[in-house]
Amino acid sequence: MGANMAESSKPPAEGDRAIWPPVDPVSVGLGGRCPRCGEGRLFSGFLSIGKGCRNCGLDYGFADAGDGPAVFVILIIGFLVVGLALWMEVSMGPPLWVHFLLWIPLTLILSLTALRLIKGLLIALQYRNKAEEGKLDRS
Repeated sequence: MGANMAESSKPPAEGDRAIWPPVDPVSVGLGGRCPRCGEGRLFSGFLSIGKGCRNCGLDYGFADAGDGPAVFVILIIGFLVVGLALWMEVSMGPPLWVHFLLWIPLTLILSLTALRLIKGLLIALQYRNKAEEGKLDRS
């Protein structure tokens, strides 16, 4: 009982002090929703992050996914498309124009779709885990 009392008397953590029920970062991120309330829109365009949530007022100034989404897209979609292209070449041996006709549009469609999904997911996880830019302590 004493441990619970000590935990409840601690001041709230710095940063976001709003009281919102926890949301699942995976479903919120993949849905492009606000990482705090799960209702507002995260994106103002296809890949551009909005200024803030219109539902709960969360400022999206913290949101910086960096190059992470692009790296994941390159690795995942590249693995799938190259694997399928190699399998098709070995098993069927189609002419080169067939490869171009199939794999270039598939790569573009999958990459753009995955880029938005992964960017939303990484921003939701960034909010959930309170990830910040690394800083050096120069005391």
